[in-house]
Amino acid sequence: MHGEYKEYKQILKNMLNEDRYYHSLCVADEAYRLAQKYGADTEKAYLAGLLHDITKNAPKDVHFDIFKMFGQEITELEENAPKLWHAISGSLYVKNILRIDDPEIIEAIRYHTTSKRNIPFLILILYLADFTSADRDYDDVDVMRKLVDVSLDGAYKYALEYTVKDLEQRNLPVHPDTVDAYNEIKNKEI
Repeated sequence: MHGEYKEYKQILKNMLNEDRYYHSLCVADEAYRLAQKYGADTEKAYLAGLLHDITKNAPKDVHFDIFKMFGQEITELEENAPKLWHAISGSLYVKNILRIDDPEIIEAIRYHTTSKRNIPFLILILYLADFTSADRDYDDVDVMRKLVDVSLDGAYKYALEYTVKDLEQRNLPVHPDTVDAYNEIKNKEI
């Protein structure tokens, strides 16, 4: 299955450490499973899952070189939040270096960490697959895995609440895109 992605897997092996590579495979499998269950494009979901963390292990200067090379401005919050760099640089890398021209895949990679208002279906699938992949081990992962099999909206709401609460407890800023997504769904009847 997914044999046509051998080239991408080799690129990932060269760019990621072993744990991050394994995580990428797990997210790809979970994205495929969720796409199949909920009627999204399984191949796009798998590819987005496979490539979502492509620049995760890159050093700071590589992220900032990619931003500069492709004219990507980042906010002060983003500049001071290393956990956000890979989503931005990864989407640029996939689009401009790997030459994947599917805007849904690029956007899914770009927003898989923060989410955003009016979230497209593929981003939702990737966002939740990243939360519930087989390798994940955090408080509430079992709750998330149960929720994602019942309702994407319910799991998404829970994931956003978990993220906002976690960031606030660690005294870290919440990205405006995450705030927008959270505010959009918090009062939604699920």
